[in-house]
Amino acid sequence: MTVATGGKAIYGVCLGILMLEARFPRIPGDMGNARTWPFPVLYKVVRDASPERVVRGRAEGLLPAFLDAAEELVRLGADGITTNCGFLSLFQAEISARVKVPVATSSLMQIPMVQATLPPGKRVGVLTVDARSLSPDHLIAAGVPADTPIMGTEGGREFTRVLIGNEERLDVAAAEQDLLTAGRALVAKHNDIGALVLECTNMAPYSAALRRALGIPVHDVVGFITWFHAGLEPRRFPAS
Repeated sequence: MTVATGGKAIYGVCLGILMLEARFPRIPGDMGNARTWPFPVLYKVVRDASPERVVRGRAEGLLPAFLDAAEELVRLGADGITTNCGFLSLFQAEISARVKVPVATSSLMQIPMVQATLPPGKRVGVLTVDARSLSPDHLIAAGVPADTPIMGTEGGREFTRVLIGNEERLDVAAAEQDLLTAGRALVAKHNDIGALVLECTNMAPYSAALRRALGIPVHDVVGFITWFHAGLEPRRFPAS
């Protein structure tokens, strides 16, 4: 006899994603596009968590809303929680303590693992949506050295303006060029960079272009959270 056990509101989905309240386009590869994922996900929009407020305002005053939203996702059925902004590393400890399930708030958290894969003399560089706002506090909260090389796309003409300004139109080719320009500037400035980690969860659509242009490994939030999800729901193999 098979006995089913309850306790959740929704079954068949184990990853919950805390979303900023934004209206900019989320193209395939973006964390907020559900077709990006090879598995189902639960989304929860955190009200008043605008890109501007989270990135440039350090999400001040928003911790209670993120904690409540994370708890709701767990009640619904999530066995693990992530977010769609790397700057939310600042809330890693608090969210993890509240929900009592695995939490991965930021793509930045994968940097120590990526660093371990590199040969001696090489280190990880970071591309971010706003280098001026990505502080040592954000890095340290993610377990990352505070002197990690960083380059932002805020000097470009499209990517940062659209995301932080929460605009509803995105020139994808121009956004890609912004990332390529920033990536080239970063490796030109620091010739010891052996891999990139993309802080921004909206940068994953451009990872392949960066890899082709720079010739070094590029790690984004989609790869990171796919790995995270694999621990929550390991792949089942046929019996040998």
